Amino acid sequence: MKFSKKDLIFSLITGFYTGFITWRIFNFLGVPGFDGFSYFWLLAFIPFLWVLGVNLGYFLGRWLGFFNQFGKFSAIGFTNAAVDFGILNLLIFYSGASAGILFSVFKGISFTAAATHGYFWNKYWTFEAVKTDVSGQEFFKFFSVSVLAGLINVLIASIVVNLVGPQLGLSGEAWANLGAVAGSAVALIASFAGFRMFVFKK
Repeated sequence: MKFSKKDLIFSLITGFYTGFITWRIFNFLGVPGFDGFSYFWLLAFIPFLWVLGVNLGYFLGRWLGFFNQFGKFSAIGFTNAAVDFGILNLLIFYSGASAGILFSVFKGISFTAAATHGYFWNKYWTFEAVKTDVSGQEFFKFFSVSVLAGLINVLIASIVVNLVGPQLGLSGEAWANLGAVAGSAVALIASFAGFRMFVFKK
C-alpha cells in the first residue's frame, strides 16, 4: 500500500480542524505562545504532521502490515481527541465546572461525540470497510468497543482529575486536560485493537 490522493486530502482536512480546535483550546487555557506568537500556526503545522504520520505508517507497513492502518488510525485518534477536548472545554467554559461529577458527565458526553465522529472516519478511511452493513451488526460491535474504550477513557481521566488532583502548580482547567490526555492515550490503543479485530475485520 502507498500514500494516495485520498490519504492526502483526508490528512489535510482532519489535520486542519485538529489544528483549529487545538489553537482555540490553548487560547481558552491561556497557554503562552512561543515568543508571544499565537498558536494560529497549528492550522498549517498539524496537517503537515498528519501527512507525515500516515506516510510513516505506510513505510513501517512494509514490515508489519498493521501499520498501514495504524498511521491513519493515529491521525483520526488525535483528531477525535481534539473533538473530545474541544467539546469538553466548551462545556467547562460555559458551566465553570472543571472537577467533580460534572467533569465525569462532560467527559462522557465529549467522548461519545468523538467516538461517533471516529466511526465514520475509521470505517471509510482507516479500515476502508465500505460495504454497507444492513444488519447493523457492525455498528453494534463498534458501539460495544467504543463503550468499553469510553469507560476506560472516562475512568482513567476521572482518576487523574478527581483522585490524584492538580499537580505541578497546574490550574484545574489545565489538569482536567491532562487527565483527558491520559484517558485518551489508553483508549486509543484499546479501540484500535478492538476495531481491527472485531469491528472492521475483513
